[in-house]
Amino acid sequence: MATITIPLVQRIRPRALTTASFLLPLLLWMLVSYVPGVWQPNVKITDPGDVAFFRQNMLIGKEQFALQTQLAIEGSSTPPSGIPANPIYLPAPHEVAIALYTSLTTPPLRRSEVWFYQSIWHSITIIFWGFLYSCLLGLPLGILCGAYRPVSQLAEPFIEFARYFPAPAFGALAVAILGIHDAPKIAIIFIGTFSQLVLVVANTTRRLDVRYLEAAQTLGAKKIRQLVQVVLPGILPDLYKDLRILLGWAWTYLIVAELIGTSSGITWFITQQARYKNFDMVFAALIILGVIGLLSDLLLERMGLRLFPWQEKRSGIS
Repeated sequence: MATITIPLVQRIRPRALTTASFLLPLLLWMLVSYVPGVWQPNVKITDPGDVAFFRQNMLIGKEQFALQTQLAIEGSSTPPSGIPANPIYLPAPHEVAIALYTSLTTPPLRRSEVWFYQSIWHSITIIFWGFLYSCLLGLPLGILCGAYRPVSQLAEPFIEFARYFPAPAFGALAVAILGIHDAPKIAIIFIGTFSQLVLVVANTTRRLDVRYLEAAQTLGAKKIRQLVQVVLPGILPDLYKDLRILLGWAWTYLIVAELIGTSSGITWFITQQARYKNFDMVFAALIILGVIGLLSDLLLERMGLRLFPWQEKRSGIS
């Protein structure tokens, strides 16, 4: 019995390219951080010498450092010394790794604060509820807009108009109506994703092969039955992919939503660390956000392959 074998190169190549997708930015980051002379526009003071305003471990621009060194030499004073360094907003990879470990293992300094992992979980719950409400209202409306022209003509013009409203502009109004806790944050995510979700779902519904509807009509199926037994099963795989993409937009609106009167959440943590110039902690938080988003998307992709195994993966030019 003959078996079809996949060449080893074809199996290794996608994994190698996926790995390279992460390694290339990391290598560039390491190159800029560790290799002397690549960038490093600042100087980290190791000995201030006789320069009055220099302090040890202070970062200063190369031009200013060179000027003060020249002035000290000309004035027969002790010149400063230092080593090339990157700006404070670009920490080295090992500094971010240490900050990542520290953020997950160090308890909060104040009783009113929470652990970092609790902030992450709080942000995930905000995303969940905001996107859930958006789906509960947006999915049925989008399907109806795509399936029935009168519904589309009634609802879509205003939704097209409303989707240009910047969701952050509703922040003060949401706080005034819903208070200062989690409700306005959930509302911001709902506002930011609802209009886009309705329009995307409506467009996906319209792309359904019309031959399926013609066959159902030939068999005498009424409109409700066509919607339930033809339209919904036909668009489910594409609808699932749309929701995966829209979930990424919800994460984007989370950053804006959590700026509204909050003392917890991943955005609050990032804001606090940036205020005190702990940019290694900021990078650590951003990496965690990226990892959570990537893992959730991969999980949803695997679930989609199990739910819709007949859907082939589309690939471009190899």
